Amino acid sequence: MIKTFIQRLIGQAPKSGSASLGKRRVVPASEHGIDARLVDERALSVVHTLQDKGFEAYIVGGAVRDLLLGLRPKDFDVATNATPEQVKALFRRAFIIGRRFRIVHVVFGRGREHEVIEVSTFRAYLDAGAAEQVSGNERTSKQALAGMTHAVDASGRVLRDNVWGPQDEDAARRDFTINAMYYDPRSQSVVDYHGGIEDARKRRLRLIGDPASRYREDPVRIVRAARFAAKLSGLGFELDRKTATPMGTLKSLLADIPQSRMFDEMLKLLQTGHAVASIAALRKLGLAQGLYPLLDLVVERAEDPFVQAALQDTDRRVGEGKPVAPSFLLACVLWSDVRESWAHHRAKQPPFPALQQAIDEVFDQRIGDVSGRGKLGADMREIWMMQPRFEKRAGSGPFTLVEQARFRAGFDFMRLRADVDEIDVTLADWWQEFSLADEGSREALLQQVRPAPQRRKRRSEDAGASGEAERDVSDDVPVQDGPADEEGAPRRSGPRRRRSRRGRGSGSGSGSGSGAAEG
Repeated sequence: MIKTFIQRLIGQAPKSGSASLGKRRVVPASEHGIDARLVDERALSVVHTLQDKGFEAYIVGGAVRDLLLGLRPKDFDVATNATPEQVKALFRRAFIIGRRFRIVHVVFGRGREHEVIEVSTFRAYLDAGAAEQVSGNERTSKQALAGMTHAVDASGRVLRDNVWGPQDEDAARRDFTINAMYYDPRSQSVVDYHGGIEDARKRRLRLIGDPASRYREDPVRIVRAARFAAKLSGLGFELDRKTATPMGTLKSLLADIPQSRMFDEMLKLLQTGHAVASIAALRKLGLAQGLYPLLDLVVERAEDPFVQAALQDTDRRVGEGKPVAPSFLLACVLWSDVRESWAHHRAKQPPFPALQQAIDEVFDQRIGDVSGRGKLGADMREIWMMQPRFEKRAGSGPFTLVEQARFRAGFDFMRLRADVDEIDVTLADWWQEFSLADEGSREALLQQVRPAPQRRKRRSEDAGASGEAERDVSDDVPVQDGPADEEGAPRRSGPRRRRSRRGRGSGSGSGSGSGAAEG
């Protein structure tokens, strides 16, 4: 027991007698057929730096799977026997992150063009019985978990996984066989312990070890399994029967997963270019409900024309290599809630305050405190608040709106509404043209939608002098430059002066601030 305690204290693993560690197989390039040209130069740099310092280092996980399939991986992960502190010391821009699973992010480039290579240390494979146990979860047992390297809760879910071990144990603790292979770019060989290459050739998704036990270790694997099934379905992959069978019965374990982690997993499910396929996979596997309230809602509303269009648009953008934002998709999913609440409050107060109140209620009901009060919530709010402003095409309002940072997101949202006949498509077409036009063309577009002058009657202030009881004055209200009088000079009537004061924002009366209110 003392030996075990000391091993845990220094981050080494006691030997596990129950783990199926597989059989090490080194597969040469002539057999696996990986095209080395598909490997990212930054990943190569990280591997070579570690190897040059005497450490083991491999490209690992989904990147190896994609390379075997002839695909260019979008992300590259590296596994090594160097500790996080040792990795961090070798790179100028490297950061240790995580508590449950400590890893290092090695950062290349800056701004939007930066790239992160994720480096993890080989983990030991330990049974739940060998771990320290806490009664609560990550949030309720923070103090107890502070000094632990390997800990589980009462159900066997791993809360800390920071015990270092050899490569074979690291492979055994990974989830799927096709994600447990290691590629050495120097020798161009693949190290395979669990038949990952064979499963990749047979297009089979199979968990390492007993599926029920692996799901209990980390219930989020249930969501990951559905995501991989959806992502790889286009390549002919299917879940192994033994892997799929326990998913529905064990999904209740997800209730103990922190909301922030479930929220992140939901975004991975919906924003990797396979949102439509992921929804279909969840339904097929009996996971349409009971995973995570917000995800359950997405699945429930996936057949709604507006939500369906948003899911398809997200998949299309990812496929074209364009950025996607979770705020946009979630704004689409929750729009029906906002509209319903907005209609209710508009009966009692002006439109914009009513919309603000509706949004607050939807955040509280659907998102809670996970992300609804952060940047995500702010972006969603801005998208929704823009929608009634698109209806107002007068004064300076349109010019102000197109300059907003989130205009494109708000416009795309409005365009989707037009595509499903929620609003008139001509409105979306007008804003499309206005957003791309120069200043002169924008003025002309505003003229097109400016209401025609209404004819009105007014009683003469001096009927006795003019001999008229009332006269038509519609022609006294010029649209831009008033018509000339008989001598050719422009009229300078009272209505013309009132329009000038409104445009300059000067003078008294209600007309001076109306444009700002609309904008």
